[in-house]
Amino acid sequence: MASTDEKVRYSPEGERIDYTPWTAASSAQNVIRILEGRWKLVILFQLFGSNVRRFSELERAIPGVSQKMLIQQLRQLELDGVVARIVHPQVPPKVEYHLTEWGQSLCPVLDKLLTWAEAAPLDVRDRLIETERS
Repeated sequence: MASTDEKVRYSPEGERIDYTPWTAASSAQNVIRILEGRWKLVILFQLFGSNVRRFSELERAIPGVSQKMLIQQLRQLELDGVVARIVHPQVPPKVEYHLTEWGQSLCPVLDKLLTWAEAAPLDVRDRLIETERS
C-alpha cells in the first residue's frame, strides 16, 4: 500500500516536527496571524484558482476596501510568501498579483475550515456561515 505522500505526489522536505501541545498552539497562532486582517481572506479567495489579478481588478472586486488598505494587506501577504507581485515596466504602471504555490495550497485548508463550520450545531453554524453577500 502506498503512503499518502506517494498518492498525492507530495514529497516531504524533511521529518515532520514533533509538536508538544504548547508548540502546536503557538505555531498555529503564528500561522493564523498571516491570515489576520479584515481583507486578507477576501483577497485570497479572489486569487484562488491560479487567478492573476491587476490591482484595479482587486479594488473593484472588493467593495469597501480603500487603496491604502488593499496595498497594505497585499504587501503583508507578499512579505509572508503567500502572494507574488509582478510589476510590468510600462506607462501607466501595470501591477499584477497572484498566489504563490504555497499560497495556492491554502485553498483546500480553507475549504476544510468551511466544511468544519458547516458541520457545527445549528445555533453555532448560524453565527459562522454567511450566506448573503456577493
